[in-house]
Amino acid sequence: MDTDRIRASLAHGWTANFDLYERRPGEHQLIIPILHEDGDMVDVYLSDSPRGDNLVRICDFGLTLMRLSYTFDVRTAARQRILESILTNNGVNHDDGNLYLDAPIDKLYEGAMQFAGCVQKVCNMRYWSRETIRSTFYEDLGSYVTTEMSPFEPVPDSFPLPEYPTCVDWSLSHKNVRFYVFGVMGSDKAKNVAIALLEFQKAHLKFMSLVVHEDMEELGRMERFYLTRNADTQYPTLNDFQEKAAEDIARLVSLTG
Repeated sequence: MDTDRIRASLAHGWTANFDLYERRPGEHQLIIPILHEDGDMVDVYLSDSPRGDNLVRICDFGLTLMRLSYTFDVRTAARQRILESILTNNGVNHDDGNLYLDAPIDKLYEGAMQFAGCVQKVCNMRYWSRETIRSTFYEDLGSYVTTEMSPFEPVPDSFPLPEYPTCVDWSLSHKNVRFYVFGVMGSDKAKNVAIALLEFQKAHLKFMSLVVHEDMEELGRMERFYLTRNADTQYPTLNDFQEKAAEDIARLVSLTG
């Protein structure tokens, strides 16, 4: 990498606080006064671009997504699409987690600013508006069930009572025990699930119910009361379901034996 040309490209008044440090042969860290909210500096590295001698690859060596993963799960399909949209709209690519942007040497300052701005947007995904986060709840639940819970043979949108209009979001099976999984976001869905569970019980269906809340604390008192009365197991948040559901299913099956 031609560090002399890079330093010459950055030799302007507005880059007075920039600096360049070699971390390993051919890889340099660009020190820029752009910080995350906790005071850590945005990670920006420079290396040779495989696309040509006049281009510099601005990248992060995977540190941005690693940093985000500590507080926010981006592995679901919905959030992956939003991440891809952020990267595309900012002209940034990624390769196995490594975010990168190829910039001409004489446009290195502009490229570095573009890249750093994109990194900040990615790291701020966990601070989306609540409505944006909520909009992915059902898709996040479905993505988790179909992948991580595949050993339980998930079946979507089943109707245990053909004459009854409410469907089960996901039906699971383990050792001949049937589990009905319901995602609940908001009072209307909570009321429908509570009534459906009561109807299923009246019909003497053999099942256990797992109710997954987007945020249980947001439900009204009566909705929580009826769900608590009729549901076998509830999870206050999707994270709780992801952490405990498989273990709970095994435990509940053992109790039926």
